[in-house]
Amino acid sequence: MSIPPGLRDDAAAPSPITIGRESLRIQDVMEIAHQRTPVVLDQHPNYRAFIDAGPAFLDKLLERDGTIYGVTTGYGDSCNVVIPRDLVQTLPLHLLRFHGCGMGNHLSHEMARAVIVTRLASLAKGYSGISWELLTRLVEFLNLDAVPLIPEEGSVGASGDLTPLSYLAAMLVGEREVLYGTEQMSAQEFHHKVDLHPLTLRPKEGLAIMNGTAVMTALACECYRRADYLSRLCARLTALASVALQGNPHHFDERLFKVKPHPGQNDVAAWIRNDIGGGDAPNNANRLQDRYSIRCAPHVIGVLRDCLPWMAQFLEIELNSTNDNPVIDAVEEQVLHGGHFYGGHIAFAMDGLKNAVANLADLMDRQLALLVDVKFNHGLPANLSGATGERAEINHGFKAVQIAVSAWTAEALKLTMPASVFSRSTECHNQDKVSMGTIAARDCVRILELSEQVAAAHTLATVQAVILRRQSVGTKEAELFVESVKSEFAFLEEDRALEPELRKFVALIQGQHWSLYDR
Repeated sequence: MSIPPGLRDDAAAPSPITIGRESLRIQDVMEIAHQRTPVVLDQHPNYRAFIDAGPAFLDKLLERDGTIYGVTTGYGDSCNVVIPRDLVQTLPLHLLRFHGCGMGNHLSHEMARAVIVTRLASLAKGYSGISWELLTRLVEFLNLDAVPLIPEEGSVGASGDLTPLSYLAAMLVGEREVLYGTEQMSAQEFHHKVDLHPLTLRPKEGLAIMNGTAVMTALACECYRRADYLSRLCARLTALASVALQGNPHHFDERLFKVKPHPGQNDVAAWIRNDIGGGDAPNNANRLQDRYSIRCAPHVIGVLRDCLPWMAQFLEIELNSTNDNPVIDAVEEQVLHGGHFYGGHIAFAMDGLKNAVANLADLMDRQLALLVDVKFNHGLPANLSGATGERAEINHGFKAVQIAVSAWTAEALKLTMPASVFSRSTECHNQDKVSMGTIAARDCVRILELSEQVAAAHTLATVQAVILRRQSVGTKEAELFVESVKSEFAFLEEDRALEPELRKFVALIQGQHWSLYDR
């Protein structure tokens, strides 16, 4: 086998993450997806024996002519169709092939890695009847940095993510397209290049790979990571906006927040309070009450912060669950039919998260509107233009940026309609109640993209406002943040096209460039 791209220097490679008996965290999934952290399977002999028991039990059932859903029967509404014994081995290929109808954009390389991790984590629980060889092959894909090219669209979130996961199943058997490092090629070419033979799927393995919540869960883990960071950045920008607007620092007083003790909300208030220098200013300085987008920022950001713990619980239970059907209990020798492919918990979490994230975009949009408007910005130049003298008349600073931010925010808010309430009856009314969890997660990804654009614009404008105010912020960390932004963004004196710099800052935000609040 060829050496994985990007893993040639063994001394520089990070420690691998073990998948098997122990539970994975959201952080583990993201490290594997983004940092290309290598993966190993649990090597305990008892674990290997436990995995091997699943396919051995299924073989025993087949030998005594047992009826096994999706093995000796058709799928879904076709579960009463008996599959001739000589076609049982061919059935998984038909499952993955007729589901090859995905459309839309393709998942990024990182998100496709996350999909492999989430599916591997579920299958590694040992209740899906899959072989050790299949688990090993998924690990090899990750360590080779090879992923299937997966279209985003086509899943209703029950029976799991059938269509998008069919692209992973196809890669295993040497069909469709693969991203190997930065190269796109056929799965057949990939297998030849790395000296691997495509797998022949065992009778239950096609269904086990496809009939689960891996795509929505992978996207949800990514959304969680980005929403957590965005909330921290939003707190930092609120502190800078308060300084630039000469706001009342006592809106974030510790004594004030003790009487409404939502933990996340209080954390945000403390972050902002520390960034602006605590309560050093005289009480009721400058004016009694700032506008809501400043005064109520801890309450807006705090909703998201207080949602994150229970969302993490939902995501990590789903991540570490067996979520296909049927469940194969080789110890008790039972085939248990149910609906664990239903992604309701992920759908609910993502519908909630996209609401909370869009509210951050709306908050930053309102703060920026205050900063650019001479009626509300307490003496800052119109549109935060840095031009002076006679050239001030022809320069417009952040005027168009504020309009663009309003457009991005409106689009984000429009997408907050819950996806989970749009269940559709599908597949001859067998799948007559579905979760729409994958659509909810995709909506959340898009809302995050739009909100990160808002945050990028707000970052540039707010730092410009702090510079124009010629006033320092309260802590070394906040000052370092301002200096970091200044090193990447030249003071806007003469009008220029800001698209390249906005794109740069979106990338910095998505890459979590700044360390924010002991993260």
